[in-house]
Amino acid sequence: MNFFALLLFAAVACGGLAVTAMTGDRMYVFATMPVALFILAAIRMAKQWEKGVVLRLGKFHRLAGPGLFFVIPVIDSVTTWIDQRVSVTSFTAEQTLTKDTVPVDVDAVLFWKVWDAEKAALEVKEYKSAVSWAAQTTLRDIIGRTLLSEMLADREHIDQELRKVIDTKTEPWGISVQSVEIRDVLIPSTLQDAMSREAQAERERKARIILGTAETEIAQKFSEASRSYEGNPLALQLRAMNILYEGLKEKGALVVVPSSAVETMGLGTITGLSSLSRET
Repeated sequence: MNFFALLLFAAVACGGLAVTAMTGDRMYVFATMPVALFILAAIRMAKQWEKGVVLRLGKFHRLAGPGLFFVIPVIDSVTTWIDQRVSVTSFTAEQTLTKDTVPVDVDAVLFWKVWDAEKAALEVKEYKSAVSWAAQTTLRDIIGRTLLSEMLADREHIDQELRKVIDTKTEPWGISVQSVEIRDVLIPSTLQDAMSREAQAERERKARIILGTAETEIAQKFSEASRSYEGNPLALQLRAMNILYEGLKEKGALVVVPSSAVETMGLGTITGLSSLSRET
């Protein structure tokens, strides 16, 4: 039933009534009403993305649409309207054990499309529900064959495997799977805490390794520097004076230097230190 058929029905019926009113002959009403009812029952309209499955005396006759099409009332019937746009189905697997016996809740989305409306109507009952159940059982099966670490680290591979397996199941129904995307993987809170502690310990281990490597490099540089200062007292004295200068640059800084170091640098007594401080 559609607006165009109703419009034609009303036009024919009103035309018959008008002629009857003008002539007073009811024959026009009896003649036009069957025609109006036939038009109402015969005209069908499918949207741009739809296909109508027409059965003739219970057997498949043809696919009709999009647009207007005609059927023979009583003999023909449109039993199913197939939407050929890309459809989205969400599905989940709750409390499913992974290969390493970890219970997880997985939430995923399936994008699929009917490419053969005849098969979708004739080969499976309620094809939308069939697609949803096929996706859910496949997800559970793949979770059972996958380690938790693999599931968390390599979702793209699992998405591709899901798409391939589900598409194999739905292909006889005239349905193709465009893509599958895992939206979320939930694990028990106790396991989350353990994984968090493990990750923190791993970060600390790496930090200690980096710190040890830095200490080793620093020690190597100091060793190289000591060889440069060895046998060159003047260079060592200049380095010591530079260190003292850097310490005295800060305002209000107090530097305590052993008398032996002062004598080594040739700065003399405390007066020499005060002079150096004023110059800075």
